[in-house]
Amino acid sequence: MPRNIRGLTLGLTLLTSALPAIAFAQGLPPLEQKDSYRVGFAQTESNNPWRIAETQSMRDVADECGWELVYTDAAGSAAKQVADVNSMIAQGVDAIFLAPREETPLIPAVMNAKEAGIPVFLIDRNVNQSVAQAGEDYVTFIGSDFIDQGRRAAEWLVAETGGEATIIELEGTTGSSPANDRKKGFDDVIAEHPGMEIVASQSGDFSRDQGREVMATLLQAHPDVTAVYAHNDEMAIGAIAALEAAGRTPGEDVTIVSIDGTRDALQAIIDGKLGATVQSSPFFGPISCETMQRYAAGEEIEPWVKIEDMFFDASNAAEHIDEAY
Repeated sequence: MPRNIRGLTLGLTLLTSALPAIAFAQGLPPLEQKDSYRVGFAQTESNNPWRIAETQSMRDVADECGWELVYTDAAGSAAKQVADVNSMIAQGVDAIFLAPREETPLIPAVMNAKEAGIPVFLIDRNVNQSVAQAGEDYVTFIGSDFIDQGRRAAEWLVAETGGEATIIELEGTTGSSPANDRKKGFDDVIAEHPGMEIVASQSGDFSRDQGREVMATLLQAHPDVTAVYAHNDEMAIGAIAALEAAGRTPGEDVTIVSIDGTRDALQAIIDGKLGATVQSSPFFGPISCETMQRYAAGEEIEPWVKIEDMFFDASNAAEHIDEAY
């Protein structure tokens, strides 16, 4: 991911006087154009490579974007994340970037910021859009198409197994938008193929250790499993460890597909243990800076700033591993 984002900000020279009318027409707080901002970033947790890479991307862009970054880590607690956002509001930050741990519990924090006149940008995860909506309650969602990620994983698995598989699904954090959507995208495709059966589906909370533990338990109940779909690479790596401990051979008698595109996952593909992974980029710094600058310049921001993700399998994992995190 390039560090220099100056090229992304060319042309953002609309008159500041146009901003309040545009922002309030959207029902959103305005953001003044200025050289520097105090920006809050409310991270959900830092217990895996994806989150660490995302945080580093936000920190890397801060100086170039003119941000004094106010960073918090919710340590996996939705309640703490709400408190973190409320603390940012009390500190009077100019804008908040929020990676909501779960779809519904973070809505009060979004509403509190709006009431305080602070624009919120959601990154990597969304909130329940039947309660809070982009363009009205927060500026936009910047992130991937999680349903499409699940769909792409399923389509690859169907092709790889010839439409015949007994599947264990390792779900992400219960109530989070990527877990909900990655499950829907995958399950909808699998339902179209009678030879593909999901025999168990359980949360591993996007954690390597929990993925290993859940896989070990489910494997005892379903020793005939021939495929695993993990909602992220960390759980897939955990599942590989559990399968090997049980005497199975990942990549030979069990086909595994996951999502994220981490370095460990690409190495597992190279080693023949993981079949494929759908990229879900954590490098949100540059696009977050660009989007905030567009908003401050008076542009009406689209409700979803969509990230385009790659797909990694044996054909290209080695080519891209040096770029991975």
